[in-house]
Amino acid sequence: MDKRLKRYRGWLVGWLAAGVLGLCFYVFYFYSRCIPDELRLNIEEEQQFDWNIPVSASFSGTSVYASEEAQDMEIHVDMAKPFSVVGETQGSYVMECKLFGIIPLKSVQVNVQEKEYVTPGGYPVGIYLKTEGILVIGTSPITAADGTEQEPARNIVKSGDYIVSVNGREVEEKEELLAEVADCQGEDVVLGIRRNGETTEVKIQPVAAPGGVYRLGIWVRDNTQGIGTLTYVDGESNFGALGHGINDVDTSTLMEIDSGSLYEAEILSIVKGQSGTPGELMGMISYDSANLRGKITKNTPAGIFGKAGSTLSQECAASPVEVGWKQEIAVGPAVIRCYMEGELQEYEVEIEEIHLSGDDINKGIVLRVTDERLLALTGGIVQGMSGSPILQNGKIIGAVTHVFVQDSAKGFGIFIENMLNAM
Repeated sequence: MDKRLKRYRGWLVGWLAAGVLGLCFYVFYFYSRCIPDELRLNIEEEQQFDWNIPVSASFSGTSVYASEEAQDMEIHVDMAKPFSVVGETQGSYVMECKLFGIIPLKSVQVNVQEKEYVTPGGYPVGIYLKTEGILVIGTSPITAADGTEQEPARNIVKSGDYIVSVNGREVEEKEELLAEVADCQGEDVVLGIRRNGETTEVKIQPVAAPGGVYRLGIWVRDNTQGIGTLTYVDGESNFGALGHGINDVDTSTLMEIDSGSLYEAEILSIVKGQSGTPGELMGMISYDSANLRGKITKNTPAGIFGKAGSTLSQECAASPVEVGWKQEIAVGPAVIRCYMEGELQEYEVEIEEIHLSGDDINKGIVLRVTDERLLALTGGIVQGMSGSPILQNGKIIGAVTHVFVQDSAKGFGIFIENMLNAM
């Protein structure tokens, strides 16, 4: 009986210790996520904070007023109370945060800078991207001339690889790959493969298909196109759009691009979203030089970026607005700007959640469409609206990125500063 009691007590103490450790970890994780990994401050402008968390912080390069009482330049901030910060000197600083004033919690990068201004977009744009190399989608069996089923590329190349050369010759388009394989005369084909940023060579024995055509059994793609929304154009004609990267539809990987273009797009119809089925903007893209609106140079998890052409720059030159940083965003009313019914309009939304810290670069804002006009037109957020700028208190604060599949009125947004960082 004593042994059983001791075993029970040991088990109870163990579970209690595990519970305490779990609680400590949760508290640490929770308060860590309440504080952003990076803060931007406009120089010589007071920024107010009211986070109400048991964390103290210290940093330099600014003047700090906690509860409206001036502090020494040896700055110590009690985040349990309201405090204000004035960035006096332009530059980057580190704010060290401690939980309960004792436990190191996280280091925050504080950037003091001049105000930024961009012109919000909202216009639909046609997107064309050319991959950097030929993207491998997958492999498949081939029916050989003798009737057997063979899969020569299996376990040699894989989905997400990029073919950059064939037998030592650089290739950029799938037609070049097909021509090289067709001329191989049955000899081994050496492919230059880029995988996870590293380039290597692999050797594949082609299969003679009926008709004497040689094949490798590899499905490939060298471009993609679609419709999205322009988010902004800055004073130097740099643009940002979508608020999320363009992933290949089959491999789900971020496409590595060589080049790309923005074109004028016309929305022809709207497939209304409903629970379980996202809606979509249906449109037409005119892929000719007269409708070219810009050059795409980057495809990143935070969006696509590049240089606006003269026509787009002129359209967006007249009405720049101030950029609002993530700590300025408040739960409550805001608007999104998008092109519906033949004109650029603003529609009311409600910001429901703000995630200042986290790994999802384009899901920092949770919003709900409340405007009855937009709900009647689209059911809320639909595919093609990604990149629609979000504005609050006259400032651009982010862009729409995703829709909740089970609730088309609700979606995610990216902080505008995440897009500017990736540009």
